[in-house]
Amino acid sequence: MAIIPQLSLFSWQDLEELGDLERLVLVLETVPDETLMAHLEAARGHGRNAYPVRAMWNSVLAGVVFQHPSIESLRRELARNAQLRMLCGFRNAAVPPASAYTRFLHRLMAEQDTVDGMFEQLVDDLAAVLPNFGQRLAMDSKGISSRAVRPAKNPTADGRRDVDADFGRKEYPVA
Repeated sequence: MAIIPQLSLFSWQDLEELGDLERLVLVLETVPDETLMAHLEAARGHGRNAYPVRAMWNSVLAGVVFQHPSIESLRRELARNAQLRMLCGFRNAAVPPASAYTRFLHRLMAEQDTVDGMFEQLVDDLAAVLPNFGQRLAMDSKGISSRAVRPAKNPTADGRRDVDADFGRKEYPVA
């Protein structure tokens, strides 16, 4: 049987060769977040600016890029890594407390429409570079193993139960 190599849309090897901070710089330079920053700055008003909005946002993006499972994990990394603190924009040596992240994430969730607009802009930018972007999509599907060994004794009225994850389905739209 012949093996046909699949072409890749992105070259992950190029990104893997970059250092962690260089990957973060790429994200920070790419995300169109000026509108979001303006909204968050306006919401802050003339309040205390111990932890600037931009620095907080950059650190949240760093948490995503570095795959931190929690804010506490991100805070430990910020405390350990002075270069990361500086790159995020924390000019003083202090790492924001968990309460500052709680307040920031609460304000960020209030800006969900703006955040959605940022990612729509990223998709539009990608579509401008790749004219056929989004025409066809293929993905590897894998069954999700359910922890249930049998149907529930007291099923819900809508028929859902844990064993529903035992199947997958592919749909092809009619062109």
